[in-house]
Amino acid sequence: MPTEALSTAEGLIKAPLIHKGKVRELYDLGEHLLIVVTDRISAFDYVLDPPVPEKGRVLNELSSFWFGLTAELQPNHVVHTDANKLGDVVADADKPKLEGRVMVSRKAKRVDIECVVRGYITGGGWRQYQTSGEVNGIKLPEGLRKNSKLEQPIFTPAGKNDVGHDEDIPFEEMARRVGRELAEQLRDRSLALYEFGRDFCDKNGIILADCKFEFGLIDDQIILIDELFTPDSSRFWAKENYKLDVEIDSMDKEPVRSYLANTDWDKNSPPPRLPDEVVQATTDRYQDIYRRLAQSKVGVTVFKPLNG
Repeated sequence: MPTEALSTAEGLIKAPLIHKGKVRELYDLGEHLLIVVTDRISAFDYVLDPPVPEKGRVLNELSSFWFGLTAELQPNHVVHTDANKLGDVVADADKPKLEGRVMVSRKAKRVDIECVVRGYITGGGWRQYQTSGEVNGIKLPEGLRKNSKLEQPIFTPAGKNDVGHDEDIPFEEMARRVGRELAEQLRDRSLALYEFGRDFCDKNGIILADCKFEFGLIDDQIILIDELFTPDSSRFWAKENYKLDVEIDSMDKEPVRSYLANTDWDKNSPPPRLPDEVVQATTDRYQDIYRRLAQSKVGVTVFKPLNG
């Protein structure tokens, strides 16, 4: 195995834990939030064992990389990502365990909408299209095939649910929930961010099929929060794997999904433990997308190379 995985930062952080998600933990630093990205991995709404070494670092450093690239396009919540600046919140002996995994962020009031942009018709969008010819109420041309590139990217929001799956909603429902002016701003900013990410990925041999963003408000200013263009929030395809009418192998936790699909697990009981070779293959996937993007020849990375 490459390095020891971090399953939780509890016990390392001398600050109140205010939220523990499937992957991220949020600690209250007073003026700011401390986000710790662990190596936990989930599938089908279950957190699996064991965690995947380096996964948390990849997610956090990729987000940091993208937040830096897009800061002029869209303000974000990042204050810093340096574990050594956490002072006595973390013991000096424990700071190396958190290197590359922390993001100190400004506190924002979250807008409870997943801002999803689709540049290709696949996944849940494809299933909607097969049924109605529409995606989130947007009528699309007839005759599209699975994985077809859309003539223009489309904005397909989802209502956030803290329990269970997010709910696909039409834009008009989003406008009803958050107000039309804010809804239009979030739509326009999401489309601009997608186009930026799509073009950057394209120059590095990767297709950004779709992605999601989260936004918050600080004194009525719209702030990009959470994560940005990571394998957990975006669907990346290697250009060499692109085909129509098939299930394209995404550059994310596909080894985990494939393994679980070939077991007799019923998805309603505790999942089986992941074999070492599946964990290693997943680590390799996450490191590969990091290297292809954050260490690409297009753009400048400010991060140290990942281990291994």
